[in-house]
Amino acid sequence: MHSVILLPGLACDATLWRDQLPALAGRHFVHVSDVHFRFDSLAAMAAALLAECRGRLVLVGSSMGGMLALEVQRQAPQRVAAMALLGSSARADTPELLRLRGDAITLFEQGRMDEVLRANLAFAFHPNSLHRRDLVDTYLGFVRRAGALALIRQNRAVMARVDSRPRLGALRVPLLVACGEADRLTPPEHSREIAAAVPGARLEIVPGAGHLLTLEQPERVNALLLGWLARLDPQA
Repeated sequence: MHSVILLPGLACDATLWRDQLPALAGRHFVHVSDVHFRFDSLAAMAAALLAECRGRLVLVGSSMGGMLALEVQRQAPQRVAAMALLGSSARADTPELLRLRGDAITLFEQGRMDEVLRANLAFAFHPNSLHRRDLVDTYLGFVRRAGALALIRQNRAVMARVDSRPRLGALRVPLLVACGEADRLTPPEHSREIAAAVPGARLEIVPGAGHLLTLEQPERVNALLLGWLARLDPQA
């Protein structure tokens, strides 16, 4: 049985996977990585994950976690058994996005974190989820726990990433690509682009979800992951 490593997004912790953990843990060895909180670059995060986790790995990454999964695969393709990229992108940041992230970092440094978080809600969730107080409070809770310093460090790590698209055609591992239909941070076109470039990739656009699809549509995401993992490891 492979180890399933869950890779949270920027400033996210295991709470992002709160509904997936009990569903997956009964059938697989599951670990939520925290390397994104301990290292300052995607390359260093990937190297640490490879050193800390043994054997061949099934990487399930959300947003920044998907970018980290691609970096792990770049460093040690023989260690990666399969990947699932949820609401992620293989692209490098555009100049406009670099500017927006830089502006956000300035606000974080000025102690205006909540101002940025509130403005980001419309990008984090499907419009129909914005009235769900439980989801909004969950999101604000784990980002506030991460704190401004982590937000600054992780944004800088993401800003420095390379364009992974030229390498996608060489991927030869089972790949699941999923995205919320209303994702405004990593729009569905980013997921379609990845799936189209990787031979045999499976693409799923999740209705009723924005960027945080594991929280917004947990049952649908659980069914996708469990079905995909069962095909990887039928005896699990």
